[in-house]
Amino acid sequence: MDLVLEGRLLINGELTQGCVGIDNGRISAVKKVLRGDRRIDVGYRIVMPAAMDPHVHFRQPGMTHKEDFHTGSLAALHGGVTTVLDMPNTNPPTDRPRNLMDKRRMVKGSSFVDYGLFVATSMPRRLEGMAPYAAGLKIFMGSTTGSLLDNDDGSIRQMINKAMELDLPVSVHAEDDSLITEGEASSLKEHLQQRPAEAEFNAVRRLAALRAAGVNVCHVTRSEVLDMTAAAGMSSEVSPHHLLLDTGCGLGSGGKVNPPLRQPQAREALFRAAAVGKATMLGSDHAPHHVDEKAEEFALAPSGVPGVETMMPLMMSAVKRGELPLGTLAEMACAAPARRFGVPKGAIEEGMLADLAVYDPRETETIDASRLHSKCGWSPYEGREAMFPRLVLMGGELQLSRGEVCGERIGRDIKDATF
Repeated sequence: MDLVLEGRLLINGELTQGCVGIDNGRISAVKKVLRGDRRIDVGYRIVMPAAMDPHVHFRQPGMTHKEDFHTGSLAALHGGVTTVLDMPNTNPPTDRPRNLMDKRRMVKGSSFVDYGLFVATSMPRRLEGMAPYAAGLKIFMGSTTGSLLDNDDGSIRQMINKAMELDLPVSVHAEDDSLITEGEASSLKEHLQQRPAEAEFNAVRRLAALRAAGVNVCHVTRSEVLDMTAAAGMSSEVSPHHLLLDTGCGLGSGGKVNPPLRQPQAREALFRAAAVGKATMLGSDHAPHHVDEKAEEFALAPSGVPGVETMMPLMMSAVKRGELPLGTLAEMACAAPARRFGVPKGAIEEGMLADLAVYDPRETETIDASRLHSKCGWSPYEGREAMFPRLVLMGGELQLSRGEVCGERIGRDIKDATF
């Protein structure tokens, strides 16, 4: 076989010393002992599937002073993420076939990691034209960055039904826009008052009433919503900032996000629920804005925080502290997104693509934004403990070694790749 990687393998939520055999970019064998043409022995370091981030905003086209696919994918790779799904609220938005095809051409050949492109439209005919090239349909029930908004039950039902007819996954920004109040908030607490939890609760109730089983609810902020989505047959996605940050974090405009950061007790309850497996997926909602934009007074600062590079390192540190089971993290960040979006990754088993990440629990560091790779130039997690991957492989090829890129921009659109 082409390559053998030996270490402590995470298989079915448990660590076991063994070897992964790789041929032609795929895992061909998982055994205690294997021989191959090349060998990488990482000792007792943890070998786990690389993560898949189902929710990033790489800002291309139209906002590339904040981020683009080159820098965003570089950040993902350094964070142990080898597949990302990019959201459609760009400028112009990815809301019609021409814009989707333009974006596909624009980003081709620029990404270090595999990727898929979400689309947004309330016109079924447009969706038919985009579906063969789209990773999924995004519905914005609440206003946020960009002008995309669809908060009408009839339209939402029509688009979900059309997407399911086209076998296209649906993700929803679930905040009821009619319950979001206008005005110039001057603090995280005032921003929370303008976008109350009831806006999230009611959006999910409405989705449940539409019998939207199979729909994914993005960036859930309350543990109660995890129960609501599960009861309605919907999947859920939680983001690191809602798990780790709250209205008491002291970030000011740096912590301004949509949906907003909640109170400390709500954040703690969400983390506990995620740690016992109630959240389906982990998604960074990487929404970078330039450091100068976030330094504006609160009312003028845009909503969103970067996170694709720090998502797994922060969660791996939580694992080390005993706050989160490693198997639960791997299910949320690796296996579940891959299953949902039909990508043969996310598990160490024969036939899967050999996208793997190696972590050393003995090697942690504090987050320093000046060493991160996003173009935005800052992080809400400055100074926090993180466990960055030592090695990252994509398709069996070594792409990152001890913080240094050693591969090329080989990322493929998942709709083009022959999996």
